[in-house]
Amino acid sequence: MKFIYVFLLTILLSIFRIMPAYAIENPLDVPNNKIGIHILFPSEIINAAKLVNANGDWGYVVIPIQAGDKDLLKWQKFMDDAKELHIIPIIRIATEIDYFNSLVWSKPKYWDILDFANFLDSLTWPITNRYIIIFNEVNRSDEWGGSTNPSEYADILNYSIEIFKSINKDFFIISSGMDNGAATVRGVSINQYDYFREMNNAIPGIFNNIDGLASHSYPNPAFAQPPSIKGATTITSFLYEKRLIESLTNGKDIPVFITETGWSNKVVSDDLISIYFATALDNVWNNSRIVAIIPFILEAGAPFDEFSFINSDGSKSKVYKIVEKIEKIKGEPKLEKIIVDKKIESKIIQDIKDFSYHENILKVSKLSEDVKKAIRWLLKI
Repeated sequence: MKFIYVFLLTILLSIFRIMPAYAIENPLDVPNNKIGIHILFPSEIINAAKLVNANGDWGYVVIPIQAGDKDLLKWQKFMDDAKELHIIPIIRIATEIDYFNSLVWSKPKYWDILDFANFLDSLTWPITNRYIIIFNEVNRSDEWGGSTNPSEYADILNYSIEIFKSINKDFFIISSGMDNGAATVRGVSINQYDYFREMNNAIPGIFNNIDGLASHSYPNPAFAQPPSIKGATTITSFLYEKRLIESLTNGKDIPVFITETGWSNKVVSDDLISIYFATALDNVWNNSRIVAIIPFILEAGAPFDEFSFINSDGSKSKVYKIVEKIEKIKGEPKLEKIIVDKKIESKIIQDIKDFSYHENILKVSKLSEDVKKAIRWLLKI
C-alpha cells in the first residue's frame, strides 16, 4: 500500500512539476553566532546551550533523528527548549540500522522522505528557517545500505527538496556532509569530489537546488593534522567543496555549514587540540560564507569519546573551555511566527499516534488545487 501511494504521488509530481524554491531567509544577512555543537539526544540541548551561547546568543546544534523515532511530544519539547534556550536546531534525518546487515545503515525510500517531511512540518520550530540535512556521509558504503551510489543519493536529495518545499517553503535543505578523508575504494567508499561530480552527472544542476552545503572538515588523515596544513582532506576541505560546487553551478555562492569537525585525543593531546581549535576559529573558519561551525561531539562514550567535549567523569575538557570562553556574536535569526491555527493543528496532530500514508499524501498541501483533486480521485480508485 505504501508503494501505491508513493507511486501515485511520483506520477503527479512528474505531471505538475514542483520547481525548487530557496528558503526565504539567508542566515548570513543577519547577525549570526557561528558556534555550534553536535549532540545525539534531545536531552543534551541544555548543556549544549551553555557552551554555544556563552558570551553570545542563538548558537547552533546538529541532532540526528532516525526514521523510527517520530515521537511528537518528545521532538516538540526539543523545539520548545530550543526556543527558550535560543538554540538554532539543524535536524539530520537518518534511516535505521539495516535489518539484514547490522553493520550498515539502510537505504532511504521515498516514503521515508514523505514521513520525515510531514512529521517535521507538524512541529512548531523556534525560527523561520527549518534546517534539514539529508542523511550522512553517503560517500561511505556503510552509510548507504552497503554500497555507494551517487546517482541514487542525487535522486533522493532531489526528491527531498521537492517534497519538503512543497509542504513548507521554510525548509532549508542542506546536502549530506561527506567523509572528507575517504578514498575511492571499490565497495567501500568514493572520494567526495568524485561523488559530487557523479551526482551532478546523474541529475544535472542538482546543486542549484539545495540551500546549503554541509561539510565535514576534519583534519585528515587520522583526525590529527594541525590547522596550518591546508588541503582537500583537512579542515580547509570546505573551501575545495565550495569551489567544486561553484564550478558545477556556474558560480553559485552557496552557504557552508561545517556540521562535523574535530581532532582525536587518541593521537593529539588535549592541550594541543585546544590550541588547534582556537587557531582554526581565528584563521581558517573565519570565512564569511560559513554559517555554522559545529564540532563533533558534545558528549559521547566509545567509539566517539575521542572527540567528546565533556569528559567521561562529566567535567569540561580543555577544548570545551576554549570554545566556551571565546567571544561570540549575539545572533538575531528571524523567529517563527506563531499562528493560532497552527497551534490548534499541532494539538490535534499530537493526539494522533499513527501517521497513515493516506494522510501523508493528502498533507502535501502546497500543491495546486488541480494536483489535490487528482490525488483525491486516484485514491478513490
